[in-house]
Parts: sequence; structure tokens; C-alpha cells
Amino acid sequence: MRLHRPIGIWLLLWPTLWALWIAAAGRPDATVFVILVLGTIVVRSAGCVINDFVDRKIDPHVARTADRPLATGEVAPVEALLLFAALMLIALGLVLTLNTLTVRFALAGAVLTVLYPFTKRFLSTPQFVLGVAFSWGVPMAFAATVNDVPRVGWLLFLATVIWVVVYDTQYAMTDRPDDVKIGVRSTAVLFGELDRAFIAGLQALLLASLVLVGRSAAMGPWYYGGLV
Repeated sequence: MRLHRPIGIWLLLWPTLWALWIAAAGRPDATVFVILVLGTIVVRSAGCVINDFVDRKIDPHVARTADRPLATGEVAPVEALLLFAALMLIALGLVLTLNTLTVRFALAGAVLTVLYPFTKRFLSTPQFVLGVAFSWGVPMAFAATVNDVPRVGWLLFLATVIWVVVYDTQYAMTDRPDDVKIGVRSTAVLFGELDRAFIAGLQALLLASLVLVGRSAAMGPWYYGGLV
């Protein structure tokens, strides 16, 4: 579950809260706030479990992941699946307190959570799938608040996807030597020596998309100052 490394929770929570504050015009509903925060923690934990389950035969060959419980045999695969199921049931219980549109988004998000670990086997750009999965809290926050996902919500979703691809490509660069040996795919492997140019291009797109978010949400000078 990697609760001892909460940065993953923050990376999911930040864009969700950005969306919540924009959707609610700066005054989010306290109940929705609590449900989204708890849901983010639970789903991120579930994502770690299913990712490690799928990668349990690969992780022993990668220096960064070789000591994970499933890779070492400390935790049995069936135990991991039971934990994953329990976490997803908790997440379902939380989201069922919200409106129907949010529940539909949550079900689609559950599919993305399960799908992502497998994409590293057949896609050269699994970071884009991760980007969509990690950004799914954005439309959910809008759906939970205004029962719709307006243009600004999708613009913020796009910006968040780009942001995730950027930082996860940088993260994947540390595993690249091991990934090449065992056949795991990533944008870091795909772009090779052009990885920095790829990241720089995406960062430019990220800033442009955030400017569009600001215009769509009628943000003030403090917002644009923060982008600078």
C-alpha cells in the first residue's frame, strides 16, 4: 500500500483538490471534500497493490523494486488480491454517497486502475494511461460538485495528464537500464536520448493548458503569477 511513502497520495490529491476548488468557486462542500480525500487515499493504496501484484515477477529484476513484499515473497499473491478487493469495496462505499455521475466516473476509474499495470507490457507509452488514471479525480470532483464536467474541467484534466506524464517519465528514467533488459516499456525507454526534449515539449504544453484553465475559470493575477 506504500502508506509510508505518501508522495503518491499527494500526486493524486493535488489535482483533485484543484478541481474541487475551481468547481465550487473556492467554497467546496465539506462532505464532498472528506469523501474525495479518503477515496484518494484508498484508491491509491489499491493501485499500489494491484500494480505490485501484476509486476511481482518483474520487480525482482529491477533494483528500485526488488524489495517489495510481493517480489520477495513476503506477501502471497492471493493475499494481495484480497487486500485489493477490500480496498476497492471501501472506495465503492465512499463514492456511493455521491451522485450517479460521480459513481459512473468512479467505475471507469477502477477499470483504469486495473488496466495500467498491464500496459507496460504492450504499450510504449504507458505513462499516458497512468496520466489518465492519476487525473481521474479531476472530472470526479466536478461531477460531485456540479453534477457535470464543464470545459474548464476537461482543460484541467488535460493539464494534469500532461503533468503526470512529465514526472513519471522522469521517474522511469531511473529504471531505464533494468527496463530495457527485461522488456518493460515506458516513455523513457521509447525516447531514449531525446527524453529531455520530450519532457521540455510537454512542459510547454502544460503551461499553455494551465493558461487556458485560468482563462476558462476567470482566474486573477495571482494564478498567472503562480504559473510564472
